[in-house]
Amino acid sequence: MMNIEVSIKGEISISVPSLSPSFLLPTATENNFSPATSCFDCPLQTENNKLRSESGYWQGMHRKAKEREEELRQENKDLKAKLKHRERQLFGRNSEKSKGKSEQQDGDEKEKRKRGQQPGTPGHGRKRHEDLPVLEEEHDLPEKEKCCPCCSLPYVPFPGTEDSEVVEVEVQAHVRRIRRKRYKRICSCRNLPVIITAKGPAKLIPKGGYGDSVWTEILLDKFLFYRPTSRLLESFNLLGLNMSQGTVTDGLKRLLPLFEPVLEQIIIKNQTENHWHADETRWLVFEEVQGKSNYRWYLWVFKSASTVVYILDPSRSSQVPRNHLKDVNQVSILSVDRYSAYKVLIKEMDGCILLAYCWAHVRRDFLNLAKNRPEHEDWAMEWVEQIGMLYHLNNYRLEVSDDPAKFVQADEALRSAAYHMDQQCSDQLSDKTLLPDREKILKSLSEHWKGLMLFIDHPEVPMDNNAAERALRGPVVGRKNFYGSGAKWSGMLAATLFTIFQTLLLWGINHRVWLEKFFLACAANGGYPPEDVSPFLPWNMNEQELEIFRKPPKTP
Repeated sequence: MMNIEVSIKGEISISVPSLSPSFLLPTATENNFSPATSCFDCPLQTENNKLRSESGYWQGMHRKAKEREEELRQENKDLKAKLKHRERQLFGRNSEKSKGKSEQQDGDEKEKRKRGQQPGTPGHGRKRHEDLPVLEEEHDLPEKEKCCPCCSLPYVPFPGTEDSEVVEVEVQAHVRRIRRKRYKRICSCRNLPVIITAKGPAKLIPKGGYGDSVWTEILLDKFLFYRPTSRLLESFNLLGLNMSQGTVTDGLKRLLPLFEPVLEQIIIKNQTENHWHADETRWLVFEEVQGKSNYRWYLWVFKSASTVVYILDPSRSSQVPRNHLKDVNQVSILSVDRYSAYKVLIKEMDGCILLAYCWAHVRRDFLNLAKNRPEHEDWAMEWVEQIGMLYHLNNYRLEVSDDPAKFVQADEALRSAAYHMDQQCSDQLSDKTLLPDREKILKSLSEHWKGLMLFIDHPEVPMDNNAAERALRGPVVGRKNFYGSGAKWSGMLAATLFTIFQTLLLWGINHRVWLEKFFLACAANGGYPPEDVSPFLPWNMNEQELEIFRKPPKTP
């Protein structure tokens, strides 16, 4: 008997016996067959159609399984990359420096220390503290040791002394007992008091029991050194001063209005600049606000050449930079990261705001890809080296800015390197075989290229936004130490003092001296801010006044 093979797309093979014509075409008397019966009623054709439909179904299921497998494989790679990134955040080094070729070649040599005095280099001796006051002490031999132990003859004094110095810091809490003299009137004049008492010293907080020095320590410790108030109170307790948290909270709330005029002038000065570094970070405010479901607020920073302004706001929307820079009427530059809230300013400020994007963030993209996906390391590190070359060429251009001829050559070299980098980015994006991870980074680079190149035409603009990130580093430490602010007014006090202290730091002013003089002026005004705060603004001071504010406070 012969077999007939039926194959469906090369995957399913059916073997059926050969059928005689009489079986295929039965007589009219068999099974009531009639010539009008359709060929689709044939059992073989029905089975064939069924197998064909099943074959298409299983092929579709197989294709979906392959696609799902590819998705899972990609998801697995992403999860492994995220895991490696988190492990590096927890246990790895924070430095983004890559290991250079010279370091790899010289790996057998003894590694140098990361910082501090290097072995084999000459020392510089002890540091001299010539600005500190000197309290002299005289040490003499005991009476029993002023004679020879053998013959008991006395020693004769020898001219001069053998001197040494020890630096000491003495911190102590004390009570100022103020005695106001009283006088009795012996005349017979009317409508005058009988007892006349001398006036006491002016107080920063009227009827307050703590002096200016206490509040100076509290403000500096919390808003300049970012320590929790509880730790400061513990250190006070070691000195014998038992001060409650409630007293500190009430005092800080009373001090907030004193700094508002200074804050207002710093903001006005900041808004008149033409270049800022901007960034934002989360800040917790543990107060329920209507319409807000959580305690997450945001601390924004706008740093210019002469001022630093911090703004605390419930949202992270573009409304904050728009409100702060709404009065800008000339072309100005804002150095930022790639957060979309800043990009709104380009459209809404009529071309007055130009965004200079941060090259450090671009470099970080390539570094993260190299660390999280080792298969892309060589490709990513080539881009990192090119970005490093841009930094090098730009730094050299700034160094020779006083020499016109050298500056032109350095500028041409920088522009040429940037042009080649742009061409390389375009060529790789046009490659159809470019891997998705690489394509994502290069697309971002291409989309932000105009803002990334802004530093070339404006040499005064840095290539990165590290200045803003450094300005937020202190508040972030404070956020980790004392978790933000317990109330809205407390958050406003934090933003106000961050603004004042960081602005003073730009001018090299001693914060303690500034607070002492400012508190004296407030106390003299009855516990209110002075009517004119311009003498306390650094840009209004002459060189002599700046020198006074920059020196350490004089000891009593």
